[in-house]
Amino acid sequence: MVFKISNILKMMKMDKISKQNNSNNVGNNKKNNKIKTLSAAISKKVILDSITKLDPRYLAKNNPVMFTVEMAFIVVLAIGFFPNISREFVSQNPILYLESAIILILTVWFATFSESLSEAQARARVDSLRSLEKEVTAHKIVNDEKEITVASTSLKPGDEVRVYTGEIIPRDGLVNVGKAFVDESMMTGESNPVFKEKGDHVIGGTKLASDKLVVEISSEAGRSFLDQMVSLIQNATRPKTQNEIALTMLLAGLSLIFIMVIGTLLFFVHFLGYKADIATLIALLVALMPTTIGGLLPAIGVAGITRLGRDSIVAKSGKGIEAAGDCDVLILDKTGTITEGSRSAVAFMPMNKFTEKDVGQAAFAASIHDTTHEGKSIVDLAEEKKFIPPLLEKIIPARSIDFTAESRCGGIEFISNKEAILNKDQEEEFKSVARTIIDKSRNQTINPTIEDIEKDIEVASKSRVHDMLLKLEQTKNEVKILKGAIDVILDLAGPNVNQAELKWKAQEISKDGGTPLAVSINNEIIGLVALKDNLKENIREKLNEVRTTGIKTVMLTGDNQLTAQVIAKEADVDEVMAEAKPTDKLRRVEEEQLKGRVIGMVGDGTNDAPALAKADIALAMNSGTAAAKEAANMVDLDSDPSNIMKVVKLGKQLLMTRGAITTFSIANDAAKYFAILPAMFVGGNPKLQMLNIMQLHSPETAILSTLIFNAIIIPALIPLSLRGVKFKPEPPQKTFLRNIVIYGIGGAVLPFIAIKAIDMLLTVFIR
Repeated sequence: MVFKISNILKMMKMDKISKQNNSNNVGNNKKNNKIKTLSAAISKKVILDSITKLDPRYLAKNNPVMFTVEMAFIVVLAIGFFPNISREFVSQNPILYLESAIILILTVWFATFSESLSEAQARARVDSLRSLEKEVTAHKIVNDEKEITVASTSLKPGDEVRVYTGEIIPRDGLVNVGKAFVDESMMTGESNPVFKEKGDHVIGGTKLASDKLVVEISSEAGRSFLDQMVSLIQNATRPKTQNEIALTMLLAGLSLIFIMVIGTLLFFVHFLGYKADIATLIALLVALMPTTIGGLLPAIGVAGITRLGRDSIVAKSGKGIEAAGDCDVLILDKTGTITEGSRSAVAFMPMNKFTEKDVGQAAFAASIHDTTHEGKSIVDLAEEKKFIPPLLEKIIPARSIDFTAESRCGGIEFISNKEAILNKDQEEEFKSVARTIIDKSRNQTINPTIEDIEKDIEVASKSRVHDMLLKLEQTKNEVKILKGAIDVILDLAGPNVNQAELKWKAQEISKDGGTPLAVSINNEIIGLVALKDNLKENIREKLNEVRTTGIKTVMLTGDNQLTAQVIAKEADVDEVMAEAKPTDKLRRVEEEQLKGRVIGMVGDGTNDAPALAKADIALAMNSGTAAAKEAANMVDLDSDPSNIMKVVKLGKQLLMTRGAITTFSIANDAAKYFAILPAMFVGGNPKLQMLNIMQLHSPETAILSTLIFNAIIIPALIPLSLRGVKFKPEPPQKTFLRNIVIYGIGGAVLPFIAIKAIDMLLTVFIR
């Protein structure tokens, strides 16, 4: 149970402290992350890894374009060392062949370096988590509340430890004693400290920001939340997606075709009487092939996985990310995705013969054991209004009736005339609740007895419900105080209920976007509790962004149609499925896929697993069940359902990046033709010299300039491949036209300028 006043005061205090420290902490964290990423990027491991990837067997399997360039390097290098191998096809200075060979192998290395660099960023995420996994000392509680200092690795499930302000929580566990704020920023990225109290879960490796806690260890060494995160990232494979496989096959096919074309051209030019030099032909081959996209394609895919990791989303394969780029329909739960997911009580609405106080007292009793945010908010509202029911000494130890998806109602049950015996914890709870609510003007006792408190409650709780409960106390019947869905409570109520009044009042709550809960005592309906769930911050803007790209949004909710329509209108959702059952998710996914659409959805429960397995983009919450995480192709470590929109945006961005660099790679071939072709026919037909529109100095500088540009453009585009083309929420046609202008026309113009500039520099050195 939450006790509102003390919590709010403590939260205000911590909020003030956190606002003073968070800006510095966030800045330092970002700075440290950048330093770690940079150090990982330039480490020896990246260099060695990129050199290892120069193995022809690796390139033949993973990158056919770079494999072809490497084979060209071997041929040119051999000719440089043995220039007399052929007098007909080797006519240049041996130094030119050696220079060309160096440029060719650098071209291949730049490609493997870009891939290794992107993989290093993924490893950096794991390393940052590993830094939290260090062994720390812990204050283990033994007999008679004594503390002994032990290593965190020696702790076992069930051990209790006391953690003080500024100390690291040694392992995952549950709070047994105390209330405090915990800094989880290094784990979840959330900068504000999180309030924890009895029963809450805490994560090993996080830091206590205030007060002290007694934590019961719940995980074994090596099986903590942190270990699961590291395992998910390390085991997250990135097999090539269908689009990548298709593009790789296309590039392999083009490489084979270009080799056949150049081989044929070698003999064709010789037959016409021109001198066909091997270096020139190989330069033309490399110029023909889309080496830019061939060199950067692996890095683009790996970088996509890494960018997801920065948002604490682990992709188990590339399938989901690729599908996200083609997403047509986004199926979203209302609670937790579109709304905050924490409905709070805002009002008590009585039936005709009852008062607001009656509803508050009954709702308080029905929620006394409800540990959800919803239940706590009902208790908080009743406390605020001082709506305390009588028989509190029987209500507190009463049997709890849990709220389930099947029953759709919950509350308490007790025998009214049976003597209740409070244990120590229940007695303290009884006194705490009473002290919060009852005005002590009549009783100033410092440590009042239960009898004293009962007298105060008797005075403060006068109401119709008060009289009902006291009357029931004289009987031997069971007392059930329930809250739940309107239709369920109506079925349990007697025939004398004014259904028209109840439904009308429920409709009034729904019109404001609230959710009504009926409250009853036995078969008597007392009234309604109005719950309101606020929209997530900027959710309307986020949904508008994905809609602009052509994606249809569908909201699923168990709320009634009226409430659902109000929320949908506020969030600007395209379509609503109200009063939806868990199985409706799977059915809706199947229906949309039969129409040829690509579906994205989120889930966290076992009943979500079938739909997650069926969906093209399936994001499971890390706080969810093992079945949901197994069925999904992505896991959100922060357990924020709205992150599905980040996945969709990233998928679009990956497609845009791959398309932009492919367009650039193909477009810049035109300039290379005008550089290489004139060099092939030097001293031949003067008319062919008209192709030398760039007026390059000589065949040697033309070859070297083209090869140098072809090599340096790969590292020049590495930042773009790692960062991705900037995503803009706009129609796909507009994005396509803009990228054609930037990367198509730009890709055709840039080589003319760059190759000419390189040629002029080479001319200076040659002279």
